[in-house]
Amino acid sequence: MLASAGVLLAVSTYAAADVLDAAPGILTLDRPVPVPTPTVSGSPAPVVLPEPAVVDPVLADTGSDAPVPTAAGLERALTAASGDPALDGGVGISVRDGITGEELWALDADRPRVPASTAKLLAALAVVDGVDLGATMATRVVAPAGSTDLVLVASGDTLLAPGTGDPDAVAGRAGLADLAAEVADALAPSGARTATLRLDLSWAPGPRYPSTWNPNDVRDGFTQAVVMTGLATQLPAAGRPSPRFPEREVARVFAEALSDRGIRATLAPERTWTEPAPAGALELGSVESATYADVLDLALDRSENALTENLVRQAAATAGRPTTGQGDNADFIVERLTAHDVPTEGLVLKDASGLSPDQAASAATLSGVLRLAAVEASGQLPELRGVLAGLPVGGLSGTLRRRFTADATQDVAGVPRAKTGTLRAGSALAGTTVSADGRPLTYVVLVDEFPETFGGTQRARAALDRIVAALTRCGCR
Repeated sequence: MLASAGVLLAVSTYAAADVLDAAPGILTLDRPVPVPTPTVSGSPAPVVLPEPAVVDPVLADTGSDAPVPTAAGLERALTAASGDPALDGGVGISVRDGITGEELWALDADRPRVPASTAKLLAALAVVDGVDLGATMATRVVAPAGSTDLVLVASGDTLLAPGTGDPDAVAGRAGLADLAAEVADALAPSGARTATLRLDLSWAPGPRYPSTWNPNDVRDGFTQAVVMTGLATQLPAAGRPSPRFPEREVARVFAEALSDRGIRATLAPERTWTEPAPAGALELGSVESATYADVLDLALDRSENALTENLVRQAAATAGRPTTGQGDNADFIVERLTAHDVPTEGLVLKDASGLSPDQAASAATLSGVLRLAAVEASGQLPELRGVLAGLPVGGLSGTLRRRFTADATQDVAGVPRAKTGTLRAGSALAGTTVSADGRPLTYVVLVDEFPETFGGTQRARAALDRIVAALTRCGCR
């Protein structure tokens, strides 16, 4: 794994597009990973950490009676864990009580650093604030009364199955073959066997790619075009780029599905695809995506860049904010952070995914989002708690599946959850854990100023894991 990741890091000129976060691939199924037996210096030790099932949901009130770590205890434990000389001066930390949201200890937390893909937590706040997480995205086909002009109306679902949809899946919930069957059945009474097909891409328009993205990241399969329709089978993976125009693939596959149902569809010119469907058009069929909550969980679990951009753009459009400018997604995120009193001093956002170079966020900013999620009594954005509860689990799932597996950290596998961030210019973890005494905690750890090499990146990641492991195994009273 590490050797292959090293090759991938060398491919792209900037940061290999968060390659180490994206390595599992958006459609890769996680294999079960056993939780290692906790050890100290190679010998079995008493299990003082809760099993994963106990800490899910992560911020349950069951830890409200557990002792709260002290600032002095946290400082001793975390300073010792972050003592790699290569990281001197390059670490920012914020630890909060997962019950009250109170900051318990911080280290240089106000200094802006490279957030990498932990910026997706800032994006998640904007999505939660902008859309109904229980709603779905409908891909519909409509036609004006008495016409054989079919319009496939896109509403944001880029996880369409080319064939039959899977009701138990997130990627591939809605199927184009199912949609074609509905349309064919609706047309059957008319006897129509030919049709003109065009797409309606008028929902949440915007740049195909943020101008600040490195084109090599698209070329190498670390992200794709930000459009409002696409196939789950063509999502990007490291070394396997997506089609440059996912909407063309949807049109092609849907036309083929109609053909299989006896309807020969001719595609209308692409210049017509930005026009809204005619008012009053008759709906001939519709298929529904997974919920926004499920899709957001998938985007965070796999650190999927274009999917995150897509969701933020939809949230902005739903809120009536502009979406066509290069910085509109970033502006919408900052607006929502400010509205919820999340500190934004020194924040520099150029996209919603954290992929662009030269972005900055402090541990205090990220910690402010986690505070909103942790403190349910605040009444602000309670859905954020579900976002945190769905983050990858150390050593077990998503972008943390291969983390917390080294001898120095494997004793805490199964407990910390986090959004990862890995770029050559900076590395980060932000999420939740439970102390050895059973107290729920939130944490943010940002690391920069390390050598921008593969070895430097690996060293920084190891340091992050050691810090979070120290926090997890610490009673710190």
